[in-house]
Amino acid sequence: MLITAESAPPARRPTSRTVQLDVRTNSLNLIRLALALLVLVAHGFYLSGAGTGPSFQGENLGGWAVFGFFTISGYLITASRFANPLGRFLVLRVARIYPAFVVCLLVTAGVFAPIAWAAEGRHWSGFLTTPTTPPAYVLKDLALRINAYDVAGTPSAVPYLGAWNGSLWTLYFEFLCYLLVGLLVSLPIVRRHPWLLGLAFAVSVLAWATADAWGPGAYADLVLLARLLPAFLGGALVHVAIRGRPLRTPVALAAITLAATLVVTVDHWGAQLASPLITYALLWLSTVLPSPPVARRHDISYGVYIYAFPVQQLLVYAGAHRLGLVGYDVLAALATAAVAVVSWRLVERPALRWARHRFPSAARVSVSTDRVVQQRSGRIPASPREDAGEQAQGVRP
Repeated sequence: MLITAESAPPARRPTSRTVQLDVRTNSLNLIRLALALLVLVAHGFYLSGAGTGPSFQGENLGGWAVFGFFTISGYLITASRFANPLGRFLVLRVARIYPAFVVCLLVTAGVFAPIAWAAEGRHWSGFLTTPTTPPAYVLKDLALRINAYDVAGTPSAVPYLGAWNGSLWTLYFEFLCYLLVGLLVSLPIVRRHPWLLGLAFAVSVLAWATADAWGPGAYADLVLLARLLPAFLGGALVHVAIRGRPLRTPVALAAITLAATLVVTVDHWGAQLASPLITYALLWLSTVLPSPPVARRHDISYGVYIYAFPVQQLLVYAGAHRLGLVGYDVLAALATAAVAVVSWRLVERPALRWARHRFPSAARVSVSTDRVVQQRSGRIPASPREDAGEQAQGVRP
């Protein structure tokens, strides 16, 4: 989720009615952080024993935040795929998600679960003999698909029993979306006619709209993918539609109005149908919403997303839920942000830097080669920006 947005030069000077999505000044990191915190707030109701929280059209706040994540990811990941060969694209995607995911599993099994075990006053002789031992928890979830939620029977002395992380399950489906877009864009016909991604989007919406007809025996993973894929492909469609074009404020306002109408009036699949409109609105918002420079340079939204749930569970053990829902959420947000900063600095950013260095873009290799040639001829050019070729195409992985 590090990739930032398109930065192609505008065809004409932006006016007050048009805004350019710039890689250096957009607020996408801030928006994704807000979405991650919204998931934290939604989970706070369940984890503190305060009920299920507000919902809209059958979806709670966390579900809508995840939907927003998928629309933005669809736009950005599609941009990255068009800018990179398949191999480099996959390496960058694995580097962005997987190392931090594995570390989160290890921290949960090796730090959070033992603390909960001790807080419950259990004897340590049973910690490694339960059905889901710490190593078993890590191994069962290592392939991104979440098969184990508890570690040694913990957490059990909390309102929400038996689950250390109720957020990680979406990563498996997000990665499936990465693979699908990666393969679709590998097809020569899609390279020549990117609008065919619109056909894929239409098929995905139709699949979800008819999901009830699949019957109760339908494969659960397929149903969940059908629910989330239209959001991702809706974002992909927006990338195809606006490549290099400025965003227009009247179009964004119309998109917000039409998206709200579809969500309210079309039961079950209105949000999926509206996902390109939601994507456009979020991208436009990222150009008009001010963001502090630190948020543009450092993306802790992923760390907040993957660590919030276990941190919230641990805070319940400490009695923080007795502060009231607002106090509990604020404390959880601060504690999670601290963990997310550590994850970003020690795991996520180093993994991305390694991947970029180990698998440089073709344009960057070309720039480096030209630099060597010019140095030998006595002419030293200005230092190229990191991933210069991708920046020229509007994508930073």
